[in-house]
Amino acid sequence: MAQRVVIVGSGSGGTMVANRLVRAIPEDVRSGKVEVVLIGAESTHVYQPGFLYIALGQAQPEGFKRPETDMLLPGVQWVPEAATKIDPTKKSVQVASGRTIEYDFLVLATGSVPDLDAIPGFREGGHSFYTLEESLRLRDALQSFDHGKLLLIIGVPHKCPVAPLEFLFMYDDWLRRTGKRDQIELEYTYPISRLHSLQPVSDWIDQLFPERNIKFQTFFNVETVDPVKKVVYTLEGEEDNYDLLVGIPPHVGAQVIRDSKLGDRDGWIPTDRLTLKVKGYDNMYAIGDATDLPLSKAGSTTHYESEVVVKNLVHELQGEKPVVLYDGKIYCFIEAGLDQATHISFDYNHPPEPSNPTATVHWFKLAFNEMYWLSLRGLF
Repeated sequence: MAQRVVIVGSGSGGTMVANRLVRAIPEDVRSGKVEVVLIGAESTHVYQPGFLYIALGQAQPEGFKRPETDMLLPGVQWVPEAATKIDPTKKSVQVASGRTIEYDFLVLATGSVPDLDAIPGFREGGHSFYTLEESLRLRDALQSFDHGKLLLIIGVPHKCPVAPLEFLFMYDDWLRRTGKRDQIELEYTYPISRLHSLQPVSDWIDQLFPERNIKFQTFFNVETVDPVKKVVYTLEGEEDNYDLLVGIPPHVGAQVIRDSKLGDRDGWIPTDRLTLKVKGYDNMYAIGDATDLPLSKAGSTTHYESEVVVKNLVHELQGEKPVVLYDGKIYCFIEAGLDQATHISFDYNHPPEPSNPTATVHWFKLAFNEMYWLSLRGLF
């Protein structure tokens, strides 16, 4: 009887795991000894880091889309439906049509979504770039914004912790090139006592902000937004005005995780930081944004985690113990302007060390935007 690996979520993590697993055990898949099933409702795969470039008018949406079927290797059985309920006792996943799919091993790659309603008034009074629709709306707002104050607010947790910085640095550069910088004030806020959750990154931007005349506030946790008065109010009792409000809403885990009671109140899945197994379940893994691990919710996190999960799945499918551990490795590019970037690499035991931005790193970043489609197929 075939062993079945079911992967819930056809974003970056789910697609990578499915393709890597098929590539790792091609004979077992071809012979029917192992079935690799990917559950995900989206027929179009979207490269989400591209939203930043769209919002700033540097790219068009079409460049960041591919049909999901084009991303999957032969041998991956795609179920183009949303998962609605997971039952670990019965080892089954129910999809929107009512069909039930049983599994021997389960990988949860259900991701996260921005909660636009977490801050009352933000949906009506603010803009974001964490969905395609929002990035297009922000693009229009930025193109017509010619004077006043842009206020950036940040809710945590959220995908790609360096993206808010990239937005400000790239927008600042664009304003200078178009002669509008003197007419627009930029202000950055962050909810804790420093400018970023990673201390070395905070130290780095603490030097750059004064050079670029970007104002900032810390301990700034937005409670509500008044879209009529154009004022934000914080939990700390402060208020700040704006002419254009850009925000990164706090993110939450997938609805199916909450409905299945596999996560905490916000849908984050309790996950072992080394094995990436869901706590309490020997046959279940979680990767990427979906976990409750205090890591950057970034594409590279998912990339490196997928390698660990696939290697351990191969061991388990062959009746062996899983022995590969995740070391917390993460790699991030940071755009520091329209043609300059830096990068950081870190893990559980080594902090990031940002370097001076260069044009070379920027071009590497643009190249990776194209190479992403190869990484989905497990080619690197």
